[in-house]
Amino acid sequence: MLDILFEDEDMIVVNKPAGLLSIPDRFGKDPSVKSLLQEKFGAIFTVHRLDQQTSGLIIFAKNAEAHKQLSELFEGRSIIKKYFGLVNGRPPQEGVIEECMMEHPIRKGYMMIHAKGKESKTSYEVVTYYKQYAWVSFQIYTGRTHQIRVHAKHIGHPIVSDDLYGDGEKLKLSSIKKKNFKLAKVAEEERPLMGRQALHAASVQFEYKGKELLLEAPLPKDLTATLKQLEKWNAINTN
Repeated sequence: MLDILFEDEDMIVVNKPAGLLSIPDRFGKDPSVKSLLQEKFGAIFTVHRLDQQTSGLIIFAKNAEAHKQLSELFEGRSIIKKYFGLVNGRPPQEGVIEECMMEHPIRKGYMMIHAKGKESKTSYEVVTYYKQYAWVSFQIYTGRTHQIRVHAKHIGHPIVSDDLYGDGEKLKLSSIKKKNFKLAKVAEEERPLMGRQALHAASVQFEYKGKELLLEAPLPKDLTATLKQLEKWNAINTN
């Protein structure tokens, strides 16, 4: 069942779980946010997308006119889009990444930095530093495919557990609680705390039909559990 955060006559805003497609893929076998909404509401129009393994806020239009207006807002950069992500290492406190992006000429679906690509801009600010990681707030000003993931890799601090632009290593408690970790006798293999790219679409803010909207999606359980363990075992001693 979908977690609907907001609905009116023009739009539906959903907190998408990681692992669920935004829209149907070319095979059409797996469920998606759009197909599930269509079952309930009928005609649904795609405004933007999230990667399958990224959680968080996604907007769909309920009619053609709303789709046109919302799409223009996104394309015109009139929407403030913020994400949270856990990255490897400790980047500078804040920064702006302006690097053009394009799809790799051979690796289909893989995006890369290239001077001949499309203009792309991401700003970030570190919310919390940990010994091995950093919890970061991102704002994107353009909506390129995999933009945050590519820009994070570019500055040398890829998103944790990103199997396309990072090392793909799943974040486990044993990698945080190194000295004191013991695997339970009943467990054959340790389950990861974070088994997908640690990225969440947290909020959007924009004006629509004269009203200012601020829509927010709470963090999912895997991210809240990960942050709790990091605070406990991987926090930086500031005393």
